[in-house]
Amino acid sequence: MADPSKEPEFSETQLSADERFKRFEYPGRDFPFYNGLPAGLSGAQWLFVLVMVAVGFLALSAPFPLFADVWGQFIPAMLFFAIPLAALAIVAPRHWTAIFRKVGGRDILWMVVFAVINMAVSLSAAAVVTGIFGTTTNPAVSALATMTAAERILFYLRTIPQLFGEELLTVLPFLALMTLFSVRMGLSRKTSIVWASLVAALVFGLAHLPTYGWNIQQSVIVIGLARLVLLLPYIKTKNIWVSTGAHVLNDWTLFTVTILGASLSRA
Repeated sequence: MADPSKEPEFSETQLSADERFKRFEYPGRDFPFYNGLPAGLSGAQWLFVLVMVAVGFLALSAPFPLFADVWGQFIPAMLFFAIPLAALAIVAPRHWTAIFRKVGGRDILWMVVFAVINMAVSLSAAAVVTGIFGTTTNPAVSALATMTAAERILFYLRTIPQLFGEELLTVLPFLALMTLFSVRMGLSRKTSIVWASLVAALVFGLAHLPTYGWNIQQSVIVIGLARLVLLLPYIKTKNIWVSTGAHVLNDWTLFTVTILGASLSRA
């Protein structure tokens, strides 16, 4: 595969003011593939990509004994993003890097801003859902409290490819849905963005049902809402590195708070 950082950015069509969220989206940028730029993908090609997204997710979540130790767990985390990314490269061999862009200073700023916004939104939503329905703790996060320092470092590092995979789990279906809503169903670009975001977030939340003890309220409301917020950096910048960065900052902050809370409770 080519190096994403060295791929030229594709030229977008000029969108009219009423076609874009002009005060939110970066000017001069559009989403790839849904409108034929830099390449158009057929329904069959999108179906192949989405199936490979599901295969990547299964590779991450299936309990393979071979990958049970702290080092082995890196393999499913890497397969999680490698399988769908390879699928995109197969159907768009010259243009698969269109979901990536160079990261500048303002992109890093937006990573921080959206991470902070998401933490505030997620904690508020979790408090409401806990009070009404009750919530279930993520067992992987809870295990941080009893890990050694070395195990925690490996855990943090392993989340980088995993969270990038989670971005692909959202962004690729989002782009496929943009094609469906905008091209196939003839909805406006703005309406397509809204519906594609909602459906992609819902699918992401439902994918977390096993993680949270099949608590559908927590998975759909809390996780789905968090996913919506963390999709906004991609919608704004059209750069999956920015949404990935915001996701990593968000989760690493929550991991650190969990560790500090466990340490204080033992003090």
